Amino acid sequence: MKALALRGALSGLLALLMACGGAPPPDVDPRTLSWAGIEHAARGQQVHLAMWTGDAAINRYMREFIAPRVRERYDIRLEIVPAAGDIPALLANELSAGQPRSHLDVVWINGETFYKLRQLDALFGPFTRHLPNDALVDWHNPRIARDFQQEVDGYEAPWGTVQLLLITDGARVPQPPRDPAALAAWIIGHPGRFTFDTAFTGLGFMKSLMIGLSDDRAVLDGPFDEARYVAARDRLFDWLRAVQPALWRAGETFPRDVAQLHQLFANGEVDFTMSMNDGEVDNKVASGLFPAAAHAYALDSGTLANSHYLGIVARAPHKAAAMVVINELQSAEAQYEKQRPAVWGDGTVLDIARLPVPWPARFATLPGRERAPSREDLASRALAEPSPQVMIRLERDFRARFLAD
Repeated sequence: MKALALRGALSGLLALLMACGGAPPPDVDPRTLSWAGIEHAARGQQVHLAMWTGDAAINRYMREFIAPRVRERYDIRLEIVPAAGDIPALLANELSAGQPRSHLDVVWINGETFYKLRQLDALFGPFTRHLPNDALVDWHNPRIARDFQQEVDGYEAPWGTVQLLLITDGARVPQPPRDPAALAAWIIGHPGRFTFDTAFTGLGFMKSLMIGLSDDRAVLDGPFDEARYVAARDRLFDWLRAVQPALWRAGETFPRDVAQLHQLFANGEVDFTMSMNDGEVDNKVASGLFPAAAHAYALDSGTLANSHYLGIVARAPHKAAAMVVINELQSAEAQYEKQRPAVWGDGTVLDIARLPVPWPARFATLPGRERAPSREDLASRALAEPSPQVMIRLERDFRARFLAD
């Protein structure tokens, strides 16, 4: 009864502050406010969003489309903080240093990063059901509702959908290999012309091969299983050992990330690159980075498809403003702009049928990709992401077996 009375008194105080034009105290949980109250509390705040900044098109979308929108509509200053897979380490260091507040508000995450942050109890939530645009998200899609076999549980908001594709130059490779065996034969027959990175995209490529080299597409589905993982890993490592001497630089070193791999491809040093953004090839050709004959495709054995998300840091100093920014990133306007091939080419997380007029028609008439299969055509080759422990173990085991020197 005392707790109920206290909650009622707090709600009354917040209502009085709002009525008088004042903002709620900074430590108030924004989930206790109405959406109008959240927007009011967000005004004048600065949101630090940690994200991978290795793609100029994504950076331009955030800088030229999103940042001005949240500034004009909500008086929120959006600051992008360059970060990659080290987000869990950054937040863990803050915790160990005893910092009461984080220097980050929003983090761009999925998969193993989400898993590690949940282990650290470093995410605020559940919060997604408090976002108005959450009602438009396609939660019936299992690749949105589950992140690397993990229930999202309101701790991260879906932002985009992607599928891994190989990218090659039709002028150099007129008949690209279509399955793992054909790819191995091509690599051995063209020494030095193929490689992959050792970061997120390259690990996605290796996980795709782990599944593709098996007769069972569900071989890694469900909770992490040591025996199934080891069997799939060993098949992959046999494949890698067979092609390693014919890789770029004899497989003694690998690109550090996909941005470096893209540059090798653009410079003509290798004949393939790859991307976890199935629409990226059109963007890179339009920008002049990739050759005009570049095109993307999925192996017949399948490639991984997943979603990426936005989370709020548990000790974020500007949680209300973080929720407003995330809600804006899920809006029909922002999702439409993001999906345009000339802008980013990232797939939407929205259920188009539930959008108000005229958005269903606008999404239906988005310009198609010219250098990659449609998402409908790719669906039969989409593989479900395995549990995050697979990626964590694979990265460790690959480094021990192939990068030990």
